[in-house]
Amino acid sequence: MRTAPVRPLISLPALAAVGIFVFGLMNSTLFADGDPYWHVAVGRWIVAHRAIPVRDVFSHSAPGIPWTAHEWLSEVVMFAVWQAAGWRGIQLLISAMFALTAGYILRFLADRMQPVHAIPAGLLCLALMNEHFLGRPHVLVWPLTAVWVGTLVASGESRRPPPWWLLLLLPVWSNLHASFTMALGFAGALAIDAILQFEAPAERVRAARAWVVFLIASFACVLINPRGLGAITHASGVMQLKATLDIVKEWQSADFHQLSALMIWLLAILAIAFSGRLRLSVMRTLLVAGLLYLALKHQRYHATIGLATPFLLATPLAIGLRREADASSDRAAALDRWFARLTASSRKIGVAIAVGASIAFAVILRPYMPIGPMAATTPERALAAFQATGVQGRVLNGYVIGGYLIFRDVPVFIDGRGDMYGDAFMVEARDAFGLRRPHALEDVLTKYHIAWTMLPPKTAAVELLDHLPAWERLYADSVAIVHVRRDLLHAARPGLSPPTHQ
Repeated sequence: MRTAPVRPLISLPALAAVGIFVFGLMNSTLFADGDPYWHVAVGRWIVAHRAIPVRDVFSHSAPGIPWTAHEWLSEVVMFAVWQAAGWRGIQLLISAMFALTAGYILRFLADRMQPVHAIPAGLLCLALMNEHFLGRPHVLVWPLTAVWVGTLVASGESRRPPPWWLLLLLPVWSNLHASFTMALGFAGALAIDAILQFEAPAERVRAARAWVVFLIASFACVLINPRGLGAITHASGVMQLKATLDIVKEWQSADFHQLSALMIWLLAILAIAFSGRLRLSVMRTLLVAGLLYLALKHQRYHATIGLATPFLLATPLAIGLRREADASSDRAAALDRWFARLTASSRKIGVAIAVGASIAFAVILRPYMPIGPMAATTPERALAAFQATGVQGRVLNGYVIGGYLIFRDVPVFIDGRGDMYGDAFMVEARDAFGLRRPHALEDVLTKYHIAWTMLPPKTAAVELLDHLPAWERLYADSVAIVHVRRDLLHAARPGLSPPTHQ
């Protein structure tokens, strides 16, 4: 029997969490899309009006359509952090959430698996999560998801009912992000998994009674949100969309044309399973299969695979791989003992040192951190050029540009809230931008009374606008190209100079 390793000052999981935090601080792709802009803007609106919007107040194409900010708490938090510390403050917050989640996952794996196996498994899962590591509300609930799934798995494996304190996560989660519906799915499946571990009928009944009460309480807790039961139906409604999920990149299917973390994860799981070293219970098999189905269907669920499967697979993998470790050479055993010393739980002072080091890195690296969202989603100069003309009216904007325009209080044609706009509108917008059918662009310009356009340079509609006699190119750079209706432009500025190009 192995003796417990001497606890190091700072363990590898804690060091990895600090490393992930530093990685997040220097990650220039954290704000790779325009969504952080409109999330902050929604938080600003909520604080200003002291209310949660129940209808759209940010677009001119769907004004007044029913829409509730189901991530309102995340958006208020993001706005408060932005107001206090700017975009770098949000980057600090998001990076800290990833770091905490990473530390928890690695600690969970190291407590159950041989360290030589736990470390690469954990790093692969973190690589999967990194694919959707963005400055958006879903990262704020990563620690909640990890603690929820990890605690339920640990309770089932120890044949104990889940702790009641765990329910405190749900009201927060249900107001931070719509993924709270997955909490109910995990709880139901892991409840069955835990109950089936008991062989005696009487023990199964006692376990079932405790878990059922917990599940009922869980359902009641997630209803503590502005929409109540409507928040759950909203989440299921998003999955019923078809065209929208095909158009938005993160909802598209996984791409295996290039090597990816998901491909490596899938190949590794298949190899271990085919070797006979991985045996899962029925419910865990269904959970992993369901998560894999979602990840193959929608790229945004790659992160969920990395976030949830370490808890589901840790103990079965440990059991299956332990036979190999028992038969390993003395050199391999020595290596495992060395890793075991490094992965044992940190001392309290070590945790304090890790926190202090993270704070120090944040202070030192602050001047070198990205200052905000990427230029591709920030058409600041293009908007200034249009506003200088004095022209008033509705804009036809590109999808990725919508968040910035909302942030600047410009009513948009479209933005990242694809679920609100619906399939018919998303198809209409796609056809207009891509000139997918005759007169698609002209129809949209007329239907929505468009006065000016702001589109990314590679948009097919830009070239057609250059040739439409009623439109004039006003401004162009690598981020956006602005066209204005010729009659409005010359009425506002009769002596306007030729278009500006940069």
